Amino acid sequence: MERWEVALVKTMFDNGWTIDQDILAYFTRPSRSVNHRLIGQIRRGDRYRNVKAASNEELEDFLSNWPDLDTETGLNLKGDELVIKAREAMIAAVHTFNGAGLQFRSELFIVTSNIAWTYLMHAYYRKIGIDYRYYQTREGVRQVVKTREGADKYWELGKCIRHDRCQLPQGTVNNLEALFDIRHEIEHRSTDRIDDALGGTLQQCALNFNDALKDWFGNHYGLEKRLPLALQFGTFKTDQRRQLKAAKDLPRHIATTIDNIYGRLSDEELADPRFTFKVAFVRKITSRANAADEAVEFVRSDSEEAAAINRVLLKETEKPKYLPSRIVDLMKAEGYRWFTMQQHTHLWQTLDAKAPQKGYGVLVAQQWYWYDAWLARVREYCLERQSREA
Repeated sequence: MERWEVALVKTMFDNGWTIDQDILAYFTRPSRSVNHRLIGQIRRGDRYRNVKAASNEELEDFLSNWPDLDTETGLNLKGDELVIKAREAMIAAVHTFNGAGLQFRSELFIVTSNIAWTYLMHAYYRKIGIDYRYYQTREGVRQVVKTREGADKYWELGKCIRHDRCQLPQGTVNNLEALFDIRHEIEHRSTDRIDDALGGTLQQCALNFNDALKDWFGNHYGLEKRLPLALQFGTFKTDQRRQLKAAKDLPRHIATTIDNIYGRLSDEELADPRFTFKVAFVRKITSRANAADEAVEFVRSDSEEAAAINRVLLKETEKPKYLPSRIVDLMKAEGYRWFTMQQHTHLWQTLDAKAPQKGYGVLVAQQWYWYDAWLARVREYCLERQSREA
């Protein structure tokens, strides 16, 4: 029991409540059961001896509002506040992303889902007895760090997922850290449309959240019933697929950040289904009457049909790679006749562009290849130099 609940129990004693089972009924709920022996231990002073009794007004307020529960889940609005806030924040994040007519859906989802995950991690650490407040030592005394307004300062999400007791799978941690990087890039900066480039990562973030929520607090708190299959007014054609793949309106700093994220992860980490959500959609006319209304059909991962789909996916999702000579040729073709291999070498050495964390390229069989992000950076350099010399 929490200290505010123990304080109320002591006031019940003071007001003549003599049957422990009657008291227990007010503090047992679907998300938590309380052993009846605990009430006796509080009455005798065996536990929580230093907790002061609540006022009669606080007890009256508690009884008049009981049961103060969320009608859908049975969660207590005060005792389970963190779990309720976590669920509602993720529901809000998904609804916002699915909202028609919004132009900054990814940004809104990332910020709101970060809040949801933070509440969920705090609820988890509270459940297992981990103090998730910041501490500092002053004059030999360990004290809780306070905000400017005097409130306790709690761990941010990054601290939560890096703690030794964090039980999240590594793929889930990688997914969240990728969104941290994107969030840092979009803060106070124009991003145009990044929804298509980040859709799989955002989808997996929501799925990972739901998995953690159910693993830690119970399957009945899952969000599946609240967030059904989304409908849309569009279908994908070949030309639309190419437009999505090109993502020409993706800002360079976002493209570079995404390349950096992929560059620092191993092939195994990139393939982890908890890192990003990947699904192949194939429009199919079914011959089975009982499946005619199914919007999604799953095929076995070891089937010939799945193997054929994977061959196509591997072919079409391979990032374009350029040899240095190709970069120089492309710049010359765009009118920068003065751009030579020597200048290209000087540029990448000056920018330390082959550093893995920058995500500008990759070493394959002892040969360095450049990605589109580096091509965009070289083009920017050429344009800047031409503008200075004009």
